Amino acid sequence: MGKSQDLYKKAKKIIPGGTQLLSKRPEMFLPELWPAYYEKAKGCEVWDLDGNKYVDMSYMGIGACILGYADPDVNAAVKLVIDKGSMTTLNCPEEVELTELLIELHPWAQMVRYARTGGEAMAIAVRIARAKTKKDIVLFCGYHGWHDWYLSANLADDRALDGHFLPGLNPLGVPRSLKGTAFPFNYNDTKQFLKYVRKHKGKIGAIVVETIRNFEPEKDFIETIRQTAEREGIVLVLDEITSGWRMNVGGAHLIYKMEPDMAVFGKAISNGFPMAAIIGKKSVMQSAQESFISSTYWTERVGLAAALACIQKIKVQNVPQHLITVGNKIKAGWQKAADSSGLKIEVSGIPPLAHFEFQYAKPLVLKTLYTQLMLERGFLASTGYYASYAHKQEHVDAYLRATDEAFVFIAKAVEEGDSEKYLNGPVCHSGFKRLT
Repeated sequence: MGKSQDLYKKAKKIIPGGTQLLSKRPEMFLPELWPAYYEKAKGCEVWDLDGNKYVDMSYMGIGACILGYADPDVNAAVKLVIDKGSMTTLNCPEEVELTELLIELHPWAQMVRYARTGGEAMAIAVRIARAKTKKDIVLFCGYHGWHDWYLSANLADDRALDGHFLPGLNPLGVPRSLKGTAFPFNYNDTKQFLKYVRKHKGKIGAIVVETIRNFEPEKDFIETIRQTAEREGIVLVLDEITSGWRMNVGGAHLIYKMEPDMAVFGKAISNGFPMAAIIGKKSVMQSAQESFISSTYWTERVGLAAALACIQKIKVQNVPQHLITVGNKIKAGWQKAADSSGLKIEVSGIPPLAHFEFQYAKPLVLKTLYTQLMLERGFLASTGYYASYAHKQEHVDAYLRATDEAFVFIAKAVEEGDSEKYLNGPVCHSGFKRLT
């Protein structure tokens, strides 16, 4: 891939892990062939360092760019505050303006704190919950970032987190003293959740749950968690970093009538500019004052301005409805292409966050082959799709035509019994691996 892969080879020698984000590693897509770096991006189009243009029908900035790359309205708001001064000794008024807007959209909440990344925002939420309850144990469901509180679940069982989005996460460097402070349970598994509650009764400080990822929450699951939290005096935290703003204006928990004590937002809240928010009930959020939670760049102006502009556009343009419509078309298109070619796939996920899996013995080989075939046709693509407002009908139609062609090729390769021979490089990674 010319300059992009040449630069990545250099990066792996001087940057541990090659990139700052595991989900952006070329090895997660198409090892040795993925265009690792971009020169510019607009809408849903990306140009690599060699000037090749691709339509991004994969993760759109790992879920951050809900409106599309370089959205003109968000960019205009950001440029304005940059010119006015993005950081001073004084606080910017956008802090209060965004707080009022988030509380207006979430009537159950009365207070807000800010960060700039999802992982640190979740760490703040867990810190506040523990400060409120004066208890250490966290029961959680889903993926919640890289911080010690979360990875400590793998100290007791190094595969405990495997079913929570990324397998193989190594807790090396996490203090062994944190062993036994965080325990994962499966989404919609009410019995497993209650088992942990009974086992650690009186010691649980927080329950942390992703509102939704691949499956809708079952009513009994939601009600049991909320009732348990209230009865036991446990703080309930909903992670909306991935789900927020895609199904509705605000958090998806509003759709399912899940009232938490805190909710955490990141990614799509600001369309690619660093921003995260922790909203919550006053009785819980006040505990932040009893602990030391403070950082200089949580006060910068760019993220706040971007979030205000992004939320405003989401509201005015009814972006969630567009994401749902486009996502449903993609999911239906995948299944139609699979049925037509005779491929066996399983389609899952809410419409704006759709996924499919090849139902064969070596799914990673087929995933890699699909990415390779789609890249040849001008698409950044994998087995996941994050819907964006920038994805219009013409992009969807072209992408699904290319998928039809790719699936026909893959079906023939499967029938031959040696799909791997068609790969032009190694098989993609599926989780955390040390790079050499």
